[in-house]
Amino acid sequence: MIADVKKSAEQKMQKSLEALKVDLSKVRSGRAHTGLLDHVMVDYYGAQTPINQLANVNLIDARTIGVIPWEKKMALAIEKAIRESDLGLNPMPVGETIRVPMPALTEERRRDLIKVVKHEAEAVRIAMRNIRRDANAHLKELLKSKEVSEDDERRGQDEIQKLTDRYITEIDKVLQVKEAELMAV
Repeated sequence: MIADVKKSAEQKMQKSLEALKVDLSKVRSGRAHTGLLDHVMVDYYGAQTPINQLANVNLIDARTIGVIPWEKKMALAIEKAIRESDLGLNPMPVGETIRVPMPALTEERRRDLIKVVKHEAEAVRIAMRNIRRDANAHLKELLKSKEVSEDDERRGQDEIQKLTDRYITEIDKVLQVKEAELMAV
């Protein structure tokens, strides 16, 4: 019983950590990559749709992303969505292609991005603590229904706390690596 609760909590924590890594990979570090636009949503006939489902997204060069809409009339909507995203990009239409140049990161912009990254990491830390709280509540329910002893419940809570500490340490390591990447010129 306790092992099931711990295993479930560990799986949820692992998924949260993986989600953080994916989110941090989207934060740009000065170089262009197509995954940067994956979470930008475009209003496609009333439905919010990712850009990669409306256009080809490719690299023109190391600092420029090219977006080629499949429907010509969607070019303005795609351009507007990129401009209004929180990425600080300024797309330029050139013929059928929308060029998205990556501006060089200034010291101020790097600091802003670090704040964004820290916010993302804190959100995942909160998620980890919520998972811990839910697991501990489940253990208390098992104790109330007399399915486990008090000692086993206490041991289970200690194991869940160690698990939480381990994953929060992992989050801190991922955050340090991303901060170093952002500050590298």
